[in-house]
Amino acid sequence: MLRVLVIDDDRELCQLVSVCLIREGMSVRLAHDGRSGLNLALSGQHDLAILDVMLPQLTGLQVLRQLRSSSPIGVLMLTAHGEEVDRIIGLEYGADDYLSKPFSARELVARIRALARRLKPSPDGEIWRVPERLEIDDLILDEGARTCRRDGEIIDLTTAEFDLLSLFLRCSGRTVHRKELSKQVLDRDWSPFDRSIDVHVSNLRRKLGSLPDGTERIRGIRNIGYIYARAVADQSIAG
Repeated sequence: MLRVLVIDDDRELCQLVSVCLIREGMSVRLAHDGRSGLNLALSGQHDLAILDVMLPQLTGLQVLRQLRSSSPIGVLMLTAHGEEVDRIIGLEYGADDYLSKPFSARELVARIRALARRLKPSPDGEIWRVPERLEIDDLILDEGARTCRRDGEIIDLTTAEFDLLSLFLRCSGRTVHRKELSKQVLDRDWSPFDRSIDVHVSNLRRKLGSLPDGTERIRGIRNIGYIYARAVADQSIAG
């Protein structure tokens, strides 16, 4: 049973969401302020949290920032319709996905199930058919252990960032379209108005830095997608 924590000060919305998710076979717990929501999220008793941006005591972004320093819990941010800056900041702080208010029960359930699949990937999934240890240049990605190391140093990645990097490494040297990235990583169809993939890529670039030879690891291909580059081999010959 998927264990969901809903952190929102709108009690009526919380009750509606709770009824909806319980009907879908999930267990639900509610919190109506940032402080109590943070404590419950850190308890280890929940698989993912639905977190509103606007909360009393601690804002949703403050809760998210503290969560990401010590917890792998999945986070679906709720943002006001049209507030793109909240969505971008939420993703930059480590949210796995976002949903704008108002939203339909069907869309909420779809986002939750997609996030749950990414948190606990099935071996039957296309990019997860055989978990591998991917080694490219100074980077080692262990899909089984869900760890990433650069020059032996652990790099902390969110679920979406890890899955995105895994796909990039598997397809290194090949341009991957945003449509494929959105479908494989976020488990939804790509929309030109959805900047989630771009923000996740930006976060990956910041965390991973450049390749040992100074080459940018993830290069954008205008109006198409991204390509993960390999370091250029040193072809000089000692005299």
